[in-house]
Formats: sequence, structure tokens, C-alpha cells
Amino acid sequence: MKERTSCIRPMVAGDVERLADIWLRASKIVHGFLGYELLEDQHQLMKDVYLLQAENWVIVSDDQVVGFVGFIDNFIGGLFVDPDFQGQGFGLKLLQHAHDLKKHLELQVYERNQQAVKFYQKYGFEIIQRDETDDDGLPFVQLTMVLNS
Repeated sequence: MKERTSCIRPMVAGDVERLADIWLRASKIVHGFLGYELLEDQHQLMKDVYLLQAENWVIVSDDQVVGFVGFIDNFIGGLFVDPDFQGQGFGLKLLQHAHDLKKHLELQVYERNQQAVKFYQKYGFEIIQRDETDDDGLPFVQLTMVLNS
């Protein structure tokens, strides 16, 4: 089997549709409890607002964008890998890149997304706050996690 090559680069305007698609496909798996209607609404906001406001870095494997991490200052607004490419180390590479760039990192994650909680804890993030509702006031527990180094 051929080894995949990958690189991380800043997002360009032509990446927005692909990143929004990755976000939606991954979110339907890990955030399905929010309901598909809400995810579809947020998908449009991802394209029109969120991706354009954040500092985004994409990971490219064999000339295809397979994931991204987005920041506002030291806050990770999202780290998503295309479900077809998960489990191949791309998320870890993006997180390492984020850590190299920012050193101190903070993020929020839904408690029900245990795959992500465990991923971040394995990397060294610590839970510093637990909120009973998310940023939209919905009754889904959200954890604030930090990585200091």
C-alpha cells in the first residue's frame, strides 16, 4: 500500500465548500443528537460566516483536502476530518500544528462527543468548565478544555 503524503496550509477561498462539506458530514456523525435540521442551518453559516471569520488551516493528502482546524485567537472553533479519512492521523497532525502555532489552546466540545473528549484528553487537554447548555442555549452539556504549554 502506498504511503500517503500530507501537508498543512492556510485555507484559500476555493476551500470553503469542501471544508463546509467535511464539517457537515463529520457533524452528522458526532453531533447527530443536535438534529439534522439544525446541522443543515449551521452548514450554511459555516460557509457564509464562520469559515470566513476564523484562521483556518487545512490538511491535504494526495492533493485532496481531508480536514481542517479553525481558530479565533487561541480558541479552536473546530477541528474536523472527513469521515472517510478518520483514523489515519490527520486530526493529530492538525492538533499538533495548532499547538505549534498557538502554544496555549482552548476549545469547547460536547460532552456527548466522547470520541473528541478522549482525543483531546489524550493530547493533554484538561476540562476546566462544564456548562449544562451549549452556546445556543440548547440542553447539551458543553465542556471547556485547555492545553497549556
